[in-house]
Amino acid sequence: QVQLVESGGGLVQPGGSLRLSCSASGSIFSINTMGWYRQAPGKQRELVATITSGGSQNYADSVKGRFTISRANARNTVYLQMNSLKPEDTAVYYCNAREGTEWSPVGGYWGQGTQVTVSS
Repeated sequence: QVQLVESGGGLVQPGGSLRLSCSASGSIFSINTMGWYRQAPGKQRELVATITSGGSQNYADSVKGRFTISRANARNTVYLQMNSLKPEDTAVYYCNAREGTEWSPVGGYWGQGTQVTVSS
């Protein structure tokens, strides 16, 4: 079992920045990929960014160039630095951990989510 704890969500103005963090505990020796997914009201959960234990990164086209994912293996923590935030970034952001190197909006282990609201 893997447990994920998220933090860093909140209210930010358009063009602002926010940093999310996710700490993993439990059977983390089996985890090879961690990432972030988001779900806006009335929409399906979608990929934001993922990173493997080897440092390989994958981003959704909608956040490329604005968001950066990083992983601190010694601390079992993954970060999502979000810059140039837009109102359409408003969503609940979920941390994910999985044993494989593929990404999907389902499967693996999930955190409880943290709300990000971009509004003036």
